[in-house]
Amino acid sequence: MAAATVRVSANNTITASLISKGPLQKTSIFNLCFRNGGASAQRRRHFSCSAIYNPQIQIKQHGQPETLDYRVFFAEDSGKKVSPWHDIPLHLGDGVFNFIAEIPKESSAKMEVATDEQYTPIKQDTKKGKLRYYPYNIHWNYGLLPQTWEDPSLANAEVEGAFGDNDPVDVVEIGESRAKIGQVLKVKPLAALAMIDEGELDWKIVAISLDDPQASLVNDIDDVEKHFPGTLTAIREWFRDYKIPDGKPANKFGLGNKPANKDYALKVIMETNESWAKLVKRSIPAGDLSLV
Repeated sequence: MAAATVRVSANNTITASLISKGPLQKTSIFNLCFRNGGASAQRRRHFSCSAIYNPQIQIKQHGQPETLDYRVFFAEDSGKKVSPWHDIPLHLGDGVFNFIAEIPKESSAKMEVATDEQYTPIKQDTKKGKLRYYPYNIHWNYGLLPQTWEDPSLANAEVEGAFGDNDPVDVVEIGESRAKIGQVLKVKPLAALAMIDEGELDWKIVAISLDDPQASLVNDIDDVEKHFPGTLTAIREWFRDYKIPDGKPANKFGLGNKPANKDYALKVIMETNESWAKLVKRSIPAGDLSLV
């Protein structure tokens, strides 16, 4: 029988090593996922898991920031590139998830995972060949949940029948520290906003890093209002209005224009994780998306 050694390092990276070549034993610590038909040990069966490793993740920058060529790649110790979208585990157990920062708080460059490029590096978004910026800084760390996908062929009956936006699920992390581009943080979800952007459903999961001094105080939507008063309203208004300076209409929100609670956020994560699993298993056409 094989034993698995799993640990989280001080810099929030994740490591897993196999001691022998036999079948992998179940572990109650984390979901371990291995690509190419390997073994899987899952603590919670309602989260799908078909990709990969828990290696020591390194960040490699190519090019200069705020240029068209700039990319932030993810690699394991050997130097082999991995995808932050597909290859970093989603669920860590006990309601904790990996969050990958794309846009550090108090910055305006519109960074995002390049879902159509091999190994899906982080890059700055462009429009008509020019780099994109928000009209003002975003006041929270912003990024994605790996191994999630908002299926553009799937209509959500609870949110005006809107279809998914073809991207991983977005996260707004409200902790006090400023993340770095590509940093992987352990977070717990607290609420969900159902943003409708030009007819597409674009979920915003509100979460907090476990490293934040107030993390132990906030476990659901009511705790956010108590310990971070006004934050949920500020997040909704920021995403509602950020396109207005460019002459576009304000974004709308489903679910009665109100944030949903933690249980609903977990439901969104579970459903979009299932959609991602179908995507990487090629049960759903990938189109221009990279599955590498």
